[in-house]
Amino acid sequence: MHLVLFILFGGLCVAGAVNLLLQRHPINSALSLIVVMTSLAVLYLLLGAEFLAAAQVIVYSGAIMVLFVFVIMLLNAGEEERTTGSKAAYLVGFPGAAALLGVLAFVFLSQKSALGNARLGSFLVTTSDLSRVLFRDLLLPFEVTSILILVAILGSVVLARKEQ
Repeated sequence: MHLVLFILFGGLCVAGAVNLLLQRHPINSALSLIVVMTSLAVLYLLLGAEFLAAAQVIVYSGAIMVLFVFVIMLLNAGEEERTTGSKAAYLVGFPGAAALLGVLAFVFLSQKSALGNARLGSFLVTTSDLSRVLFRDLLLPFEVTSILILVAILGSVVLARKEQ
């Protein structure tokens, strides 16, 4: 079951990354990046890293992507053209979503006994171990990253500001 879910969400992650590169509109690219980040969270969950999966969803798929969309909206001063949508999304998207739902339903319904018996190894990393490493041993890189994100946001606001 883990192999099927890994292949499924790994393929979804790669498809989202390819879609990110092929999109013409920046908002659609940001939405594709959200798909990639969420798929990575599921892959973390399959590896047994529940805290990292939750942090991936909360921090990257939530907060950072909201900032990306905000910066894209802030820098995009022109009027966007209205489109009816991609024909590929209608031809591939709906049957693909139905197939994905069908495969997930089949995997979860056929493997009832295996859901509670998954074991990854003897060493288990707890949240306290992870927080000790992150906030004691790696505190400087953690804070430098937050300052870099703040500088990037301020730089985008300065670039998008109109001269009076």
